[in-house]
Amino acid sequence: MSLPGKPLLSSQQPSSFFTTKPLYLQVRDALLERITNNEWKSGLSIPSEADLAREMGVSLGTMRKAFDVLAKEQVVTRRQGRGTFVNSQTSDAYSLRYSNIRGPNGERLIGDVKSSKVTKSAANEMECERLSLQKEDKVYRIQRVRLTDGTPFMLEEVSVPEWLFPGLEKRVSIPNCVGNLAQEYSIVLGTAAERISVASVSQDVAQTLMVAPGSPVAVLDRVVQAIDSRPVEWRMAWCNLAKNYYLACIA
Repeated sequence: MSLPGKPLLSSQQPSSFFTTKPLYLQVRDALLERITNNEWKSGLSIPSEADLAREMGVSLGTMRKAFDVLAKEQVVTRRQGRGTFVNSQTSDAYSLRYSNIRGPNGERLIGDVKSSKVTKSAANEMECERLSLQKEDKVYRIQRVRLTDGTPFMLEEVSVPEWLFPGLEKRVSIPNCVGNLAQEYSIVLGTAAERISVASVSQDVAQTLMVAPGSPVAVLDRVVQAIDSRPVEWRMAWCNLAKNYYLACIA
């Protein structure tokens, strides 16, 4: 990232250094670095596009295009007449965007967390695949039971890379949403992919969800990535949708 008052590009840099990315994406990366380094705080406005264009030595059109990308990635929000603001990952609209279970009235169903425990272990084969880890890497595993109206509806088994969340096992409390957890570790979240299937539950899962063994439930296999495409969280969830449903939004 360029220093304040210095252009983004320098004639002293090798010409091959910036050949793989268009200029507006280089600018986007420089802006994102300031956000992830907490130079620009969540919920607050950032300098104007014109001021940043002058600072980085690029055209206003290039700067606007960089902000177009950040807005599409939901990292920032433009407010007419007020400026551009860094999105808070702890806001409901942002942090809950990966949760697609809905109640009968269409509201997002997050539920209360009955229990949450954390353990640390070497990554297994599936964790290595989903989180792009090596066999010697370690992960934190988080198990949660979510309830609505006092009844369990989801069992979650979450795995996150240890190196992204150092000291997680020593914390007294852990956020129950990946957006809130990422915010605390200065990680900006990007896209997520979720595989959905239906399976008969084992006796242990059935007991947790208070359903009969062998009952069909939705199985949700989700990977959430950071804005730079690094896998941040892998979650397997067994969900009783007897009174609820999964909402799939088609672009």
